[in-house]
Amino acid sequence: MRLWHQDLIGALPRQQLLGQHREITALRGLGWGRKHATVDYVFSHSPYKLYQFHILVMDEMAARGYHPDPDWRDPLYRGRHCDPYEHLEAVRLTSPIYPEHDEAYLEECLENLRGKGIIIGPDNLHAA
Repeated sequence: MRLWHQDLIGALPRQQLLGQHREITALRGLGWGRKHATVDYVFSHSPYKLYQFHILVMDEMAARGYHPDPDWRDPLYRGRHCDPYEHLEAVRLTSPIYPEHDEAYLEECLENLRGKGIIIGPDNLHAA
């Protein structure tokens, strides 16, 4: 499980984009707070940041003609098997959304993708 660097979202192949959506829905739901080496940093931030990141992913999905469940656009929603938040304070949108998504993390993600045979060049990156 990983959150791709946000500048990669627009360049991800279909499988990675849809996989990112599934991973985020798991994290927003019952997976919130469950230790996982690759995404533990997410839990040191407000869940609202994950919602903001999810919006980037869902907007890209919509731009490609996919139709994620609109319920996920509600920041309080946590999936069918998890009670919604009663209240979740909005936090300011920053760029990057997660400070951990720095240049070193971008290179780590690009290397991970290269290991899967996916090459994303600098012309395909989209600063969010």
